[in-house]
Amino acid sequence: MDLNRILLERFGYESFRPGQEEVIRHLLDKRDTIAILPTGMGKSLCYQLPGSVLEGSVLIISPLVSLMEDQAMRMRQNGEKRVVALNSFLPYSERQRIMGQLQNYKFIFISPEMLSQEAFSRKLNRIRLSLVVIDEAHCISQWGFDFRPDYLRIGDFLKLKGRPPLLALTATADEKVLNDIQHYFKMEKPIVQRHSLDRPNISYSIVEVHSSQEKTAWIKERVAQTVGPGIIYASSRKRADELAIELQLEGIAVQSYHAGKEQDDRSIIQEQFLMGDLEWICATNAFGMGVHKDDIRQVIHDHLPPTIAAYIQEVGRAGRDGQPAAASLLYMPTDEQTSSFIIQSDMPREEEIRHYHRMIGEGHSPGSASELASLTETGKRVLDYYMEHYSLEEILLKFHRLSTEKNEQLRQMVQLVTGGLCIRQRALSYFGEMGGTKPVECCSICGLETVKWLYEKSIKPSAAEKFSWDERITNLLG
Repeated sequence: MDLNRILLERFGYESFRPGQEEVIRHLLDKRDTIAILPTGMGKSLCYQLPGSVLEGSVLIISPLVSLMEDQAMRMRQNGEKRVVALNSFLPYSERQRIMGQLQNYKFIFISPEMLSQEAFSRKLNRIRLSLVVIDEAHCISQWGFDFRPDYLRIGDFLKLKGRPPLLALTATADEKVLNDIQHYFKMEKPIVQRHSLDRPNISYSIVEVHSSQEKTAWIKERVAQTVGPGIIYASSRKRADELAIELQLEGIAVQSYHAGKEQDDRSIIQEQFLMGDLEWICATNAFGMGVHKDDIRQVIHDHLPPTIAAYIQEVGRAGRDGQPAAASLLYMPTDEQTSSFIIQSDMPREEEIRHYHRMIGEGHSPGSASELASLTETGKRVLDYYMEHYSLEEILLKFHRLSTEKNEQLRQMVQLVTGGLCIRQRALSYFGEMGGTKPVECCSICGLETVKWLYEKSIKPSAAEKFSWDERITNLLG
């Protein structure tokens, strides 16, 4: 099969990016494949091209509604009309219409929750699948125990005999994540196609401060004096809102984005950012996956990410156009304690697990048992899944191991920040890479000078300067 001809005729590209052709050939050979390709390396082509030549439909399981809708929209814009995004936010009548015509779609995007709906599973069993894709596959591991239990259930669905080849896509994966992907998704001797995670166009800076007020002041000055667009990651919804307000008062076109906002509001804010009406986003880690904005110049962390993998994943959203980008992490010594508290706060304690298990055994409803055991909603959801598969003692052991793993991952992140070694080199070594020649603008540890391009702000007026807020809302909503 002449893949280069297909690439040019159907997608308009003259050559593959590193790793793409290899992944596609593995899938055409019906081999389960894990593709670890950096953000911006064209992971979606890895299933779109083989899907376009194979008989049957491609099922793409995606963790975020905004991500799947964005990908489906882009495929339609590029001429593929046989694509649909099916999720629980669609009106019931629309879901029923789509499921009635499911066999007519070539590319079917779904959320993990859809797999547990019996009506959808029945419809899916009646159509021929050529490929199953799990997008952002690292979520099975990186989100720790608090990922949605339905993500774990994907593996139960994939145990079906005679299933088509499986493609797991991610931008970052250390050995633990790699093992989790293979185990939870029931992959059969997968081929791992890995491309270097190094992004030479991104410079890394660690900035030590001594208070939250100092962090806020640094961010205000940085945003006012340097180029965007940019993303500021905060540890909580409250902090993201606070930073957005502080920057709005400085005349910056900025909004906060997090799971506490309504879905419609999040969609509008994301669209404003993509279109350039917003220059900055203050967000929790709910923002970023699937945001196809190539010209993000800066990523600023107001907090200490819980893992190196999460840090590299978020930083990787900058500079996808290959132009210079900057990643800045603000750190103060108390951040380790704060991050540790956040990591452990949702983890149910042993007495809570035992209490919940006992209440369920005595016939209490899951809702009342959860309340009596003082479980968080997240803790309840995951315990419900574990109780379907494991004994009480196995569950307790799992949570103990998970707590130990989380603490170790945080320790490694602290070492990256405070160890005094090249940030780029240390991050790459975490993923088993040696790293090549360092770029001139490497990191603050290597003696990063003032990066001139950061301060060359464009003289053209931003959207915030051209229109008042009420004019911009009128323009957006009509």
